[in-house]
Amino acid sequence: MAASGSASPSAAGLLDEAKSLWRDLRGLAYDQLALAALETKLAGRSLVTMIGTAVLIAALLISAWLGLMGAVVLWLVGVGVAATIAVLVAVSANLLLALLLYYVSRRLSRHLQFPATMRSLRALPASFQSSEKPR
Repeated sequence: MAASGSASPSAAGLLDEAKSLWRDLRGLAYDQLALAALETKLAGRSLVTMIGTAVLIAALLISAWLGLMGAVVLWLVGVGVAATIAVLVAVSANLLLALLLYYVSRRLSRHLQFPATMRSLRALPASFQSSEKPR
């Protein structure tokens, strides 16, 4: 009985250590989740602020572009071009630039579909079939 009596305190100590380890793990998991929640809240606030500043920047850039176009029109009128023609030149330049940017954007949009990844995934079944035939 002395042997079983000495094993019992050791098992109780091991059980206490396991409980303590479980409490520590739960506390660590809670702390990690609380940190993730705080960082998610901060990231959300930062995203909203970034979107707001991007809208303001866009408005400022648009107003600067309109001012530049107005200055070009006034310069053309000062040079002796009719006001109507000067405005049409500015509008045509804007439309040409918009068309150019549209084509660049459309060309780049092909990359959004992950074409190389899709090709490699389509090629996988064919390679599996060819490797299975020689068997």
